[in-house]
Amino acid sequence: MRGRLECPVIRVGYQGGEMKNTVKTLVLVRHGKSSWEEDVPDRERPLAERGKRDAPEMGRRLAKAGVSPDLIISSPACRALSTARLLAEALAYRGEIALDERVYASDARTLLTLIAGLDEGKGCVMLVGHDPEFTALAHHLSRGITRMPTCAVARFSFEGAPWAAVHTLSPTHVWFDSPKQP
Repeated sequence: MRGRLECPVIRVGYQGGEMKNTVKTLVLVRHGKSSWEEDVPDRERPLAERGKRDAPEMGRRLAKAGVSPDLIISSPACRALSTARLLAEALAYRGEIALDERVYASDARTLLTLIAGLDEGKGCVMLVGHDPEFTALAHHLSRGITRMPTCAVARFSFEGAPWAAVHTLSPTHVWFDSPKQP
């Protein structure tokens, strides 16, 4: 996929319960490039220098696009948490970064369960995690996304539906970016 993907998507209306006049925004960020130089367990692998450069850049791009998360949830793996911290700093995010084991070595179904249980008071939630589950989830939400390279960002907006319904809807807006795109 060349260039940024930014396209409106045909909306599939929420069929369960009362429609709310709110927008839910889900931001998926795959962790930055990790280092394989150190002989450490997978969970402890740090970011490589490229990952340390890419994460703040992607945070600046998100800020320029008007993204302001109400909550950041990260995998507890070192490379994901480091990415989340660098993004948070670039976004001037002042909240806590929540760690959730379900974001590490899970699957798209588990991530959808996590999303379905999000606090309705949170309008914009960012998840920072891993592949292949982030590619699978992004592709589930938008068929146009077929790959989440390191530090890629996929943003999905859903109008008038609770978090619990996200798995059944097409987003009203999709935005995709990665460090290697201009």
